[in-house]
Amino acid sequence: MPVDSRPESRPALSRRERQVLAHVAAGLSHKQVASRLGISVHTVSTYLRRIRSKRTAPTVAHLIHLSLVEGVVTASNP
Repeated sequence: MPVDSRPESRPALSRRERQVLAHVAAGLSHKQVASRLGISVHTVSTYLRRIRSKRTAPTVAHLIHLSLVEGVVTASNP
């Protein structure tokens, strides 16, 4: 299956998961993401764990790729 096709049976990312993903894709650390979103570092880790349970993204590089595929960020507008 191509990486950009998303069967309807796969759970969608929540608004907050998309926000965390966008910040991580922009190169922010967990601490910086937490500060910007007003949440704890532990909560950032929880959101990333949830994202990884919904999609295959074992590394930060995979998360960045996922953010592009999901339309969370674009190559010209991170």
